[in-house]
Amino acid sequence: MKRALLIVNLGTPNKPTYFSVFKYLRQFLMDGRVININPILRFFLVNLFICPIRSFSSTKIYKKVWNDETGSPLLHNTKKLAEKIQSKLPEYIVEYAMRYQSPSIEKVLNKLLIQNPDEIIILPLFPHYAAATTGSVYEEVSRILSKKWVVPKIKFINQFYDNDKFIDAWVEKAKKFDINSYDKIIFSYHGIPNSHVDNIYENSVCNDHDCEIKITEINKFCYKATTYETTKLIASRLNISPENYVVTYQSRLTNKWLSPFTDEVLQAIANEGTKNVLVFSPSFTADCLETIIEIGDEYNELFINSGGHKLDYVESLNYSDLWSDAIISIIK
Repeated sequence: MKRALLIVNLGTPNKPTYFSVFKYLRQFLMDGRVININPILRFFLVNLFICPIRSFSSTKIYKKVWNDETGSPLLHNTKKLAEKIQSKLPEYIVEYAMRYQSPSIEKVLNKLLIQNPDEIIILPLFPHYAAATTGSVYEEVSRILSKKWVVPKIKFINQFYDNDKFIDAWVEKAKKFDINSYDKIIFSYHGIPNSHVDNIYENSVCNDHDCEIKITEINKFCYKATTYETTKLIASRLNISPENYVVTYQSRLTNKWLSPFTDEVLQAIANEGTKNVLVFSPSFTADCLETIIEIGDEYNELFINSGGHKLDYVESLNYSDLWSDAIISIIK
């Protein structure tokens, strides 16, 4: 049987220029699964307010992380990961795509379909299911395939937050740090609107389901529940006691997103006398703006200015050997 694997990451501008960043942000924020409001209101909000303003600041940030040879770190890390998986799975056709911008899912899917595989495995590189990430990838794949006369078997991987080898990969990344030398460990996940987790439930909301405590049949697709579970698994492997770590959420657009917010927690614990912190960000499997700049620069500066001494960041999995091994275990 001829099998293909398509790994998908979020996306990145093609260049660190205003118009390229504007184009990327527009495509991203016009996705109804990202900003799930009235389409007409979303159109005016994104095109007349968010993108024109945010593209200026985002362009400056992208220029900081852009490499003249390899371009965007997110794109580079995803490309290298695909190459590593291909070297370990020569019997598969391995490709990578971005949900927004290039290489597009449509372009890469067409490339795969020409090779007439019996099965295509779709793996969004997001450990925790969310409608705005994994759900959006599925919607786009389905849209493209709905137009095809011949559709091979499609296997979707919707989440892998508790995969043993995925946890192993994070534990390995943490080994370069002396965990016991830190006053507090922060597990910072990308935030999503509260409404996105509430929509998981039919006749209740996230706060009704003890998502910080355990995974159940009811909350197993709740982003908040699965992020807490990943945290507990990593913490257990590293012998970090619950009183020594905090789960937080970053990159919010409004205060109606999952909390506590990473920046506010860092500021508060620094004010209380915490001097040294180590930050994990397990929802980001590849380093990007949110890890390199938001955590590495902005949150570091905030913590130091609030009285902290040192903030270290555990780099993302990127294209490590254990991460590629984890993906192989996830798809098989």
